[in-house]
Amino acid sequence: MGAKAKKAMKKQLSKASAQLTASSHKNKEAAAPPATAIVTASTAADFLPLEGGPARKLPQEKPTEDVATVLYIGRIPHGFYEKEMEGFFGQFGSIKKLRIARNKKTGKSKHFGFIEFEDPQVAKVVADTMHNYLLFEHVLQVHLIPPQKVHPKLWKGFNYRVRPVNWVQIERKRQDKERTVEEHKKLMGKIVKRDLKRQKKIEAAGIDYKCPEIVGSSEEPAPKKRKTDRKKVVSK
Repeated sequence: MGAKAKKAMKKQLSKASAQLTASSHKNKEAAAPPATAIVTASTAADFLPLEGGPARKLPQEKPTEDVATVLYIGRIPHGFYEKEMEGFFGQFGSIKKLRIARNKKTGKSKHFGFIEFEDPQVAKVVADTMHNYLLFEHVLQVHLIPPQKVHPKLWKGFNYRVRPVNWVQIERKRQDKERTVEEHKKLMGKIVKRDLKRQKKIEAAGIDYKCPEIVGSSEEPAPKKRKTDRKKVVSK
C-alpha cells in the first residue's frame, strides 16, 4: 500500500470521527430539559403531599396563661402577722386565704407563710413588686407556686388559731408535785449550798450579818396519813 493510499485512509477516518461527535452532541441536547423546567420540577417535588393521604395540619399552640394564685412569702419579720399581712397585701387585690407557719408548741411564727389571691394576675404583680422588698430590716422573698406543686394539705386548718402551751401551769405542777425522801434531800442540799455561797459573799463584802437557818434542812418530810389510818382513828 503506497503513501497516497495511507493519506486517503486517514482523511476518511477523521471525517467519520467528526460526524460521530456531532451526532452525539445533538442527541444530548435533545434529551436534556431546559433549566426552567428543572426548577419548576424541583419546587413541585418539595410541595408534594406525603404518601398515605393529604398532609395533616399541626395544632396551634396556645400561649400559656398565668394560673398560679398561691404565693410563698419568706423572711417575714417579727410582729408582721396575719392581720398585718392581710391589711398590707389586701391593697393589691382580694385575698382568698392566708396562713403563717407557726410552732405547734409555742405558737410562735416560723417567719414564712402563704397567700392565695382570687386573681392570678394580682398574684403575679405581687410576686414581681414585693420580691426583695425591704420591710422592718428584712428582705422579703416572694415566689409564685405552680398549681401542681401546691400541697393538698396546705390550707388545712388555715383559720385555726394556735393555742400556745401554758408553761406557767406546767411549771406550777412541776413545783407542787409530791417528792420522795431522796428528792427532798437533794433539793434541800442545793438550797443549803446556795445559801453558803451567799454568806461567803456577804462576809467578803465586810457586812456583819448572820443569815437565818434554813428550816427543814436536816428534817425529813413527814409521811402523809393513808385513808386506812384515818378510818381507824374515826372508829376508835
